[in-house]
This record gives sequence, structure tokens and C-alpha cells, in this order.
Amino acid sequence: MKSQKGFSLIEILVVLVIMGLLISVVAPTVLNRADDARIQKVEADFKAIETALKIYRLDNYVYPSTEQGLVALVEASTLEPEPRNFKTGGYLSEVPLDPWGREYLYLSPGEYGEVDIYSLGADGLPGGDGQSADIGNWGSDANG
Repeated sequence: MKSQKGFSLIEILVVLVIMGLLISVVAPTVLNRADDARIQKVEADFKAIETALKIYRLDNYVYPSTEQGLVALVEASTLEPEPRNFKTGGYLSEVPLDPWGREYLYLSPGEYGEVDIYSLGADGLPGGDGQSADIGNWGSDANG
């Protein structure tokens, strides 16, 4: 009888178990990095929006109203209070979306500061924990 070369079923199963263990150890680390990156994007967006809002206020003496929203940073609003000195080209090239593809929410006057900018997190619903938690600019030092 010739001896056949190859892997036995047990050897293949052992390799699959080892790969499964490695994936179960590495996957949470990789996923947490993605979660951290989403939070960092939100914080960077808050800073950019807050800077644009401050410049808007310097030019027009007031922040855009809640009804005007963040779109008022891109194009001049026709709602009251109408901007008196709207900067040519706007204050942002476009209103950024949160990492989950939704618009940031905006309140003026805010509950936590002069203006509130926030995201409802991954689930898009108020409240929540972890990635589903609400994230607002009231935790940043730049608000106000």
C-alpha cells in the first residue's frame, strides 16, 4: 500500500479551532479601534462646526437659529434672523454627516451652552450606551 500524503480531519479541525481563537482575540481589538475612530471623527466635526459657527456669529452678530440649522453655514438662510454679512462661499463647504451617515443635530440656544451640536450615536435614538450613546459638543472645551 502506498502511503497517502495530506492532512487528516483532526489536523484540519485543530487548525480551525486555533484560527477561531485568534479571531476571537483580535476581532474585538480591531472593532474597538473602529469605534474609537468614529468618536474621533465626531469630535473633529464638532470643532470644525463650532469654528464655523463662531465666525458666522462674528459676521452676523447671532448664531443661526435651530430652524435655520447647520445648513445656514453653507448657504445664506432666508429665515429670521437673516444673516447680514454672509460670507461669500459660506462657512463650511458642506455640512458633515456623523460617522453613521446621519446629520448632526443642532440647537440654538442650546441646553448645555450657547449652541448644542450632537449625534444620537449608532442607533439614531436618544440615550443608549457605548456606540449607541448620544455624543454632544457640551463635553468639549470649545463650546460657547
